Amino acid sequence: MAEKIYTIPVNEAFESNSECPFCFMKRKLERDAINFTMGPSYMEDDVRAVTDKTGFCGEHLLKMYKEKNRLGLALMLESHMRKTIQRYEKKALAYKPKAAGLFGKKSDDDAFPNEIMDLKNDCYICKRMEESYTRYISTFFYLLNEREFQQKLENCNGFCLEHYAMLLKEAKKELPQKKLDEFVPLITRLTFDNLKRVDEDLDWFIKKFDYRFQEEPWKNSKDAVPRSITKLEGETPEQ
Repeated sequence: MAEKIYTIPVNEAFESNSECPFCFMKRKLERDAINFTMGPSYMEDDVRAVTDKTGFCGEHLLKMYKEKNRLGLALMLESHMRKTIQRYEKKALAYKPKAAGLFGKKSDDDAFPNEIMDLKNDCYICKRMEESYTRYISTFFYLLNEREFQQKLENCNGFCLEHYAMLLKEAKKELPQKKLDEFVPLITRLTFDNLKRVDEDLDWFIKKFDYRFQEEPWKNSKDAVPRSITKLEGETPEQ
């Protein structure tokens, strides 16, 4: 199978032995996006123009705070904060909400508070990740036509529940009926067989805390808890 630049990340994910290749892709995209944002790019005018407007979600702000470049983060936060003040202060001062009234009648003047809440949920890193992630999903379905990749799929460790559901939905849009009828049973078997495998590891991890099993080997259970979290929630705790 001849690799093209856009197929490499998908192939790498399915060769990674991860509990969910799509979680693997998202983690790498997130790390790349944070590194890009916290690197020299924060001084580039086009990047700062976007981060000034959108800012970052709370999750990614906390992850950026853990990085070494506190000055870069401070500069981005200062620009974003000043832009936010310029953008919303006059609206805030002019905002005159009406009380709901005796019978709790809903007011229709929530546009301004809703705008503030939307800003909190906006995020430069989330958007940067999403653009690439959408391409990766399309690339995955494109690669299904390659026998070598089909074998990688069949040998993978299945998927987390979130990405299993995502594949079920996307497959209806990407595959003709005949291939859909083959694809859905395959990913269902992969997902639930591997959920059972991790469940067995988790069971053995628990038994190892029983004195009767203390001398027994750990087998594959030492990291059963973080792998269980990946399977169930699509999140991987930091080791």
